[in-house]
Amino acid sequence: MSFFPLLAAAQPGANQGDGMMSMLIMFGGVILVFYFMIIRPQKKRQKEFQSKLESLKKGDSVVMSNGIHGKITDIEDTTATVQIADNVKVKVEKYSLTTMDTAGRQQ
Repeated sequence: MSFFPLLAAAQPGANQGDGMMSMLIMFGGVILVFYFMIIRPQKKRQKEFQSKLESLKKGDSVVMSNGIHGKITDIEDTTATVQIADNVKVKVEKYSLTTMDTAGRQQ
């Protein structure tokens, strides 16, 4: 039973081996489409996000994953201290920071 009846109809004298080869070529094409449409752009976004996390400095405005806005007052390897109000500072994981605005950096 052929999954692609139009391919089978286009090649009336084709044997079973040719049908299997065309299916493998189609599956390979689908895998390539998934790679270039889904996997590659996602890896690019992850690299950009990682570079933004590494470039964080004191004074950067950030938004955490829970929606709280604040400014970085201290930064360590995996954590950052964020001031969210006067005299209110929270220590958060760097990966919980979703939006970083380095333009608001204080000198």
